[in-house]
Amino acid sequence: MSKFELKLPKMGESVAEATITAWLKDIGDTIEADEAVLEIATDKVDSEVPSEVDGVLVEKLFEVDDVVQVGQVIAVIETEGGSTVEVKAAAAEPVAEPEAPKAVAEVSQTVVAAKTSVEPLVSTEDRFYSPLVKNIAKQEGISQAELDTISGSGKDNRVTKNDIKAYLESRSAAPSPARPAVVEKVIETPKTEVIKKAVALSANEAAQPDATSTQTSEKPKAEKPAEKATEKPIAISQGDEIIEMTRMGKLISKYMVDSVQTSAHVQSFIEADVTDIWNWRKKVKDDFMKREGENLTFTPIFMEAVTKALKDFPMMNISVQGDKIIKKKAINVGMAAALPDGNLIVPVIKNADQLNLFGMAKRVNDLANRARLGKLDPDDIQGGTYTVTNVGTFGSIMGTPIINQPQVGILALGAIRKTPAVIEGPQGDYIGIRFKMYLSHSYDHRVVNGALGGQFVKAVKDYLEAWDVNREI
Repeated sequence: MSKFELKLPKMGESVAEATITAWLKDIGDTIEADEAVLEIATDKVDSEVPSEVDGVLVEKLFEVDDVVQVGQVIAVIETEGGSTVEVKAAAAEPVAEPEAPKAVAEVSQTVVAAKTSVEPLVSTEDRFYSPLVKNIAKQEGISQAELDTISGSGKDNRVTKNDIKAYLESRSAAPSPARPAVVEKVIETPKTEVIKKAVALSANEAAQPDATSTQTSEKPKAEKPAEKATEKPIAISQGDEIIEMTRMGKLISKYMVDSVQTSAHVQSFIEADVTDIWNWRKKVKDDFMKREGENLTFTPIFMEAVTKALKDFPMMNISVQGDKIIKKKAINVGMAAALPDGNLIVPVIKNADQLNLFGMAKRVNDLANRARLGKLDPDDIQGGTYTVTNVGTFGSIMGTPIINQPQVGILALGAIRKTPAVIEGPQGDYIGIRFKMYLSHSYDHRVVNGALGGQFVKAVKDYLEAWDVNREI
């Protein structure tokens, strides 16, 4: 008998770690080669880790919600024959919680609960925090500002579980100045003021406030206000159904709220006449299908126009980091695509400006198909510099999309409709039937003014309306 070390595989150049979301096999289960052993998540993409050998699962080195680095051993599989391979990776250790004196337990719990409920922890472009690190920080009452000061030893200076554990140990060992008056005030204030004053305390005060057991015991009700503040009862009526949000749904919800709180959203709208594009596609799509075995949709045509506009207006191809603007050299255009569960994901067309229409069509179809099958790689959704979403797919004529951070713009494509329009001809104006659509441009008004935002979407319109009806693909 021998032992095979199952390691977290490389999932893309920009992916250094993943979170274990579920074990599909238990200790003692028989596993076949290429059979999935566990599920992992990297930001938006869920993946399965298959076994490379036949055997029996004999050891799990990590638990659900643990963050694992690429290349780390995550499980041991016993196989037939060969020599035993020594496993060097250590199992994840439980996070030790700093002990607070019993005399002030109620106050500590109040402070931690209050801080956790009012101050969400978020990642930024230059400071990524894994779900495990965020959970530990929340449990320990670490604020966003305090978390940002912790030095990281992981790749790209990321804060790891060991970093935050070491920080907690050093924090609990540090002496705390006496603040009996502050603790007394937290205990004696009315319940409507407890949370406000609790949030004002630092995490150090929450862990080790100096107060006597006599003071705490005289005010045993300090814990109740925190419970009431954190509990938000759900109002339901007879026949209502409570549905737990999926992990993806929770992530999307958080991203949307973070984006609105980060960027000053403003919109510009313009109508484009795409009659020539409609007729051209109708003429060539059957030949394209016969030759390539794929559909020729409108999406690659729109993506090409957006890419050209980004080259014309490079200050739309930027991101913001603090008070710095990062002007991107690569034009990587994201396109919103539907997942099997109804959620949306944004795979990215890398170096879109280097593709001709044929290459754009092949790339769009590849990403869309793999998104529907749930087979996108983590790198497929990384590195976008601008995003396009087609709300017309669902019948909407326009929309006001939320910016995909840390980008500064997103374009919504409305439904193509037959509309009566005034047409200018050599003999004068007349009314005719045209195919038209609305383009809705949302942009970050912190760095993109109305002139730039309007000029950009006007450029997209102009490229669409100047379509060459004799073009070949």
